[in-house]
Amino acid sequence: MTIDYLILAGAIFVLLILSAFFSGSETALTRASLPRMHELARQGNRRAELVLALYEQRERLIGAILLGNNLVNILSTSLATTALLLIFGDAGIVYATVVMTLLVLIFAEVMPKTIALAKADRAALLVAPVIRIFVFVFAPITHAVHIIINTALRAFGIKLEELADRAESEEELRGAIALHTGPEPETRHERQMLHSILELDDVEVGEVMTHRRNVTMLDADLPTEEILQIVFDSPYTRLPLYRSDADDIVGILHAKALLREFGARKGDVEDIDIVSLSVQPWFIPETTALLDQLLAFRERREHFALVVDEYGAFMGIVTLEDILEEIVGEIDDEHDEIVRGVRPQPDGSYLVDGTVTIRDLNREFEWSLPDDKASTIAGLILFESRTIPEPGQVFNFQGFRYEILRRQRNQIVSLRLTPPTPEALPEE
Repeated sequence: MTIDYLILAGAIFVLLILSAFFSGSETALTRASLPRMHELARQGNRRAELVLALYEQRERLIGAILLGNNLVNILSTSLATTALLLIFGDAGIVYATVVMTLLVLIFAEVMPKTIALAKADRAALLVAPVIRIFVFVFAPITHAVHIIINTALRAFGIKLEELADRAESEEELRGAIALHTGPEPETRHERQMLHSILELDDVEVGEVMTHRRNVTMLDADLPTEEILQIVFDSPYTRLPLYRSDADDIVGILHAKALLREFGARKGDVEDIDIVSLSVQPWFIPETTALLDQLLAFRERREHFALVVDEYGAFMGIVTLEDILEEIVGEIDDEHDEIVRGVRPQPDGSYLVDGTVTIRDLNREFEWSLPDDKASTIAGLILFESRTIPEPGQVFNFQGFRYEILRRQRNQIVSLRLTPPTPEALPEE
């Protein structure tokens, strides 16, 4: 009789080990990093390929693991109940329930899942070959179970597809990026860049373009000497060329083409035809997404486009550098005027030009100012106040304090922006 008890105890021990294996495998395979598995598979790791293959058939994977786990748990509990009934009689049922609940909970559930959570990637690579066998063996049973489940749900008017997780992969990426934290400045910059890349499809060129009032333009009817002087004085290499009306743009003059022609004529500028040196202008609507425009720049191998509104009126220009700056931040070269428009003050406030974009402020200081109704900080004040404010007026929106410092005609030129103190921020 003692030998029989030892055999039962040994069988229960083996079943608990199998239960722990199934529980840990479930946690490891569902919590493993898919990006890392993809990278390992690309490098030729066969186990990583198995993990990805199992993840592609998640329903069969979970079904097989749960089936195996329930089988060994029920069998181990039945064996323990049988043994304790023989020893203690009817009271053995209570003892078996308490003992097996503790053993399964501690050694077959919590402990293996805790270990798998700590080493999810390594554990997934380790168990994948064995789990694949169970998935194959249990495939007919799990398939039949899914048929029964689908039939039962349809009887209540529920479609399984409607219960599926609809979370977009982009949201998962945003969450992963938000978790990319660290004390190093490089980490913060990487997080900003990754967020900016994901937002390219949500930002329109009208939000990042250089407005027409800040664009250096050339009147084709001006004397050639004046045009040359404007080109020489300008820090830009591509300049829109118009005739009579600034909305009547007839071409884009490249400074290099003009200088090449100037050199070929030995400095004789009398007969230079400025319009013939220009290239055809490329017009795009202001509602074009930055991602689409970036792809268009690459396809056309151009760096410069003219932005128009829905009525065809010239609004401004957008360049490849403008889009790249949305990703990596401000790019300054030897010709750029280093005027960011934001000047920190000793009291914690900022002197801000009205033309500074909300996106730049949010990216630089990790604020959350709304940019869906206005692209610049001046536009946000106009939208929120529903008026054209006077110098000296103070507004409070989103916890920020806005003091108007200077206004030119109907345009807010500069303001003092005071962010909320840490104590004023809402608790998470």
